[in-house]
Amino acid sequence: MDYSIARRLMVEQQVVRRGVRDPLVLEAMLRVPRHLFVEEALWSQAYGDFPLPIGEKQTISQPFMVAFMTEAMCLRGGEKILEIGTGSGYQAAILSQIVSRVFTVERVPSLARRARRILDSVGCRNVNIKLTDGTCGWEEEAPFDAIIVTAGSPDIPHYYLKQLALDGRLIIPVGSRGSQVLKRVVRIGEDKFSEENLLDCRFVPLIGKYGWKEEEI
Repeated sequence: MDYSIARRLMVEQQVVRRGVRDPLVLEAMLRVPRHLFVEEALWSQAYGDFPLPIGEKQTISQPFMVAFMTEAMCLRGGEKILEIGTGSGYQAAILSQIVSRVFTVERVPSLARRARRILDSVGCRNVNIKLTDGTCGWEEEAPFDAIIVTAGSPDIPHYYLKQLALDGRLIIPVGSRGSQVLKRVVRIGEDKFSEENLLDCRFVPLIGKYGWKEEEI
């Protein structure tokens, strides 16, 4: 299978056709070998328009959602980004092609180790991974120009708002365990934030002190 052709078709048919236009996002999607972020048995499905399992009850998001959320961050290059939920490492790899530094947190050790290995293998040297409760963010490295959350939360953890830089953007799915609304929150003042709904979505639950409790899942 020619994965470069598969990537081009993925971008043309699943991303551009559905409205994503940011050239930085499209170029990153074309460069990153998505199939390497799933098990080899799933390589032939890696460029399909659907999420795929990565173990530990987690998934790699469908290509369109990765592209849409990345574009929603309004990146111009050179930013410092926080990702909540490393998972496969694919979203972090896409971000690493655009921004200066990516800080990503993961609560599952096996996923963090696997993501680190794959990110290193594809040359993503500007990605830092921390094993911790993602609902607390990464306070030591704050503030961030943007924060992206790749799991559904019952509400917006206050730590994310505190760790946004002025004019920083937070992209987060908020709602029930089975259905959420993707929101963009922008810090417009010390204690002022604007909020807008972007689209309906469905993500795995955000588990942690300020998200869903493990026993609730």
